[in-house]
Amino acid sequence: MVTTSKMSSEQSNEPTQEPRASGKWWALLSIGLGVLMFSVDVSIVYISLPTLVEALHTSFATIQWVSLSYLLSITVLLIGVGRLGDMFGKKSLYLGGLIVFTISSLLCGLAPTVGFLIGFRALQGLGAVFISALGAAIVTEIFADSGRGLALGIIGAISSLGMVLGPTVGGLLIGLGNWRLIFLVNVPIGIVTCLILVCTLPSSVGSETEQRFDALGSLIMAVMLSCFALGMTFGQREGFSSPIVLALLSVAAFGLVCFLVVEARILQPMLDLGIFRNLQLSLSLLAGWMVYIVTGSTIFILPFFLELVEHYSTQKVGLLQAVLPIAVALMEPISGILSDRFGWRIISLIGLVVMVCGCLAIATLDTELTVLGYIARVALLGLGFGIFLSPNNSAIMGGVPQERFGIASALLSLCRVLGHMIGIPLLGGLFATLSIASADIAPDMDVTNAPVEALISAEHTTFIIAALILMVSAMLLIFGMFQDRHGTDETSLS
Repeated sequence: MVTTSKMSSEQSNEPTQEPRASGKWWALLSIGLGVLMFSVDVSIVYISLPTLVEALHTSFATIQWVSLSYLLSITVLLIGVGRLGDMFGKKSLYLGGLIVFTISSLLCGLAPTVGFLIGFRALQGLGAVFISALGAAIVTEIFADSGRGLALGIIGAISSLGMVLGPTVGGLLIGLGNWRLIFLVNVPIGIVTCLILVCTLPSSVGSETEQRFDALGSLIMAVMLSCFALGMTFGQREGFSSPIVLALLSVAAFGLVCFLVVEARILQPMLDLGIFRNLQLSLSLLAGWMVYIVTGSTIFILPFFLELVEHYSTQKVGLLQAVLPIAVALMEPISGILSDRFGWRIISLIGLVVMVCGCLAIATLDTELTVLGYIARVALLGLGFGIFLSPNNSAIMGGVPQERFGIASALLSLCRVLGHMIGIPLLGGLFATLSIASADIAPDMDVTNAPVEALISAEHTTFIIAALILMVSAMLLIFGMFQDRHGTDETSLS
């Protein structure tokens, strides 16, 4: 098996353009601003949906496509964009995506009808996918010699901060003017970001050999991910026994089989399946995916508990929802520095252990909960997530040669998206099912009608299971350490 260390050393001989130390941080600023806009726009729309229903004279079912069209564009195109970045260089593609994002933000702010807004949001997602898929790859290239963990930690902290700022900034902008401001605010920020990026970001190197884009693989993956995303979305609303949901998920499963067959046989595949022979990359991706399942479901379940059990107001719940991402944002740069110094494995494992403790602490929530008690428990989970995230991302990006940075970055983003897609119906559905079963009420009753005792019991069980999922993730990393000591994994970053 060809080792990553060997591939990386060979790749390092390529004539990459290395920026000066100060230029690196300016380039990181431009990537950070792009990531901030992207992450803010994932969450900023949620708070505006009721306003949009009234302003655009539409229904709540229709207005949800304003958010869904954005996320669908990102999910479907992630891997293809990562492949394009490896083929043709990442700077020009990232800049192009940023320009599309900025222009489409202007169009969203000027949209006359809900149909136009949905279409422009899909276009905005097309620009955002270049930011999401290539951001980590560009940062890894810039900080290839040193400081990769810290740089990726900063980018991760900015992304977490954007998720916090989205609802808050959205509420302020709607209060100051109207819903159009939540999109128009991106225009000046996007222009400034483009200027900084053009002046400071070094040109990245594409493949030196002639490459062909895998159009068939890209088409199959687009159909597969579209069906999976729609199936999981509709499944949460209509139930997973619905014929349309079962059909969508069946097509997605069949598409996955077809995609693997095509990619294994084609000469220049979109996704080189050989990279998964790298144990470091594969285990880190799998561990990260499982962690995102837990964090995505946590963000979904806790508001129900706070409103239905603790009877907190919507505003208070919104403020408490910021605890998790703030804890993550505070910890990510620190864990990045630690991983640069001590290696990614031990820091990632410590993060998972802290997350397990956080889930078990959250599993003790009851009617006697205080605000401080809630913050302490959720902050523990967030700190563990922040400790885990930077070194694990660094392991993923360091597990491939430079010519595969784009694909690795796209896979990292796809793990996050798919983790949230699966986590919410999996653990969220478990929470609802256990609540109804514990209450001994009709199965078709809504979880909001379950008594407090049933909700508490379901919450306890759900987060114990979440802790078990994280334990499995930790065992994967321990297995990787064991294999490394026995010489089968030669891809250590330490």
